[in-house]
Amino acid sequence: MPGPGRVRFDRADAPSVAVVGGGIAGLAAATLLAERGARVTLYEQGESLGGRLAGRRTRLADGSEVTMSRGFHAFFRQYYNLRGLLRRTDPTLSRLRPLPDYPLRHSGGLTDSFARVPRTPPFSAMGFVALSPTFGWRDLATMDARAALPLLDVRVPEVYERFDGISATAFLERVRFPEAAHHLAFEVFSRSFFADPRELSAAELLLMFHIYFLGSSEGLLFDVPNEPFPQALWEPLGDYLQSLGADIRTGTPVQGVHPCDDGGVEVRTADSPARHEAAVLALDPGALREVVAASPGLGTPAWRADVAAMATAPPFLVSRLWLDRPVHADRPGFLGTSGYDGLDNISVLERYEGEAARWAARTGGSVVELHAYAVADGTGREAVQNGLIDSLRRIYPETRPARIVDARHEWRSDCPFFPVGSYSRRPPVRTPDPRVTLAGDAIRCALPVALMERAATTGFQAAGALLAAWGVRGQVLWTVPRAGRSPVLRALGAAGGR
Repeated sequence: MPGPGRVRFDRADAPSVAVVGGGIAGLAAATLLAERGARVTLYEQGESLGGRLAGRRTRLADGSEVTMSRGFHAFFRQYYNLRGLLRRTDPTLSRLRPLPDYPLRHSGGLTDSFARVPRTPPFSAMGFVALSPTFGWRDLATMDARAALPLLDVRVPEVYERFDGISATAFLERVRFPEAAHHLAFEVFSRSFFADPRELSAAELLLMFHIYFLGSSEGLLFDVPNEPFPQALWEPLGDYLQSLGADIRTGTPVQGVHPCDDGGVEVRTADSPARHEAAVLALDPGALREVVAASPGLGTPAWRADVAAMATAPPFLVSRLWLDRPVHADRPGFLGTSGYDGLDNISVLERYEGEAARWAARTGGSVVELHAYAVADGTGREAVQNGLIDSLRRIYPETRPARIVDARHEWRSDCPFFPVGSYSRRPPVRTPDPRVTLAGDAIRCALPVALMERAATTGFQAAGALLAAWGVRGQVLWTVPRAGRSPVLRALGAAGGR
């Protein structure tokens, strides 16, 4: 809940606040600050807003001009605060389009679907067991029920205190989940963090189970933007910020943030330094490490060491292919995959994105996107790219004779990584300097949120912490319950921890 105080600043006392980073976290922080009357300057090193969900224009071999981005992202229905941010420019969320299912296919031939799974806890989890071809009632007899009980009562931050010390894979082995269900359901969650489940903290896996199965009624159904990210989401939000008086400086990397002896901070860029009363650092782990390292007066030695220890997930690949013929009409807009030589999912963009649909209608082709997460060190990039295309042809045989009109391969390594035992050093929103706060999906948050929703939530929290110090209200934040919804299941879950 927002604290007591004024609704907004008076024009005469409005502080100047720097927001460093124009991704989801920075946009959330900048939006709340600007709405409360602060004088906001948003610094973004890229040429456009959106951070890891930004996009860029590119011209294909056939002369078409299209938008290339970092690839498919699911806007789950539990992303309450992110959706609240998007509602600033799209009150009915008309620029999001629902996909009917979250199908998951294993190379062994089995496919799971969440379309018919009940969405009311605990029937959501029970329905998955009842309907899944990979996880049946017989499998319950082979599981270690006591080891599985903590799934029934996930709490933040207790889940980290209890399970940050083991890996997601170790937890699943302890519970004795059936192998196929392990790959299809739970490995998909860990791969959402761009991480190998053998290295990812089990606490993050349990949190995801709570968010999607036992803590909410929305299940695993989600929406996607109906146009590329810039056009659908970030350009309208940038226009909104400018209408509130925000100064948006894209193409402006920040080189350091230095506390001033007489109060405030100095933000240094390639241009002349600028003074602000406060700053929000909404950066990915690598960029945050660099800015803090270049700002020797910021924070305490222990805090700086924690920032320096923040880990980055292994590299990942997004390959987008423009094909000269369509995939079959019954292919879903999104398909999660496992066991296909590193291919993690396939998207058919013309099923939901207007730009891709227009290209496909004009050319008679298809726009297909392939993802590979947590690519092993030393793996040749060309081999991985070719391997994904081979897997596509195996899963969708009609693509074998298709000619690739053009392709774009995006390699990145800038996502946060939450290895075993890392939670205690994860920096929170508040820093030792009350003039500086942090935001992003890598930042510690005492609410049950993850991924894009953690970015939006911490962005609002970072702005709210600064506003509270000035006696101005923040905003209400919404999450799934902070504990299991059923008293009976909570009691059972607590028993599993003893």
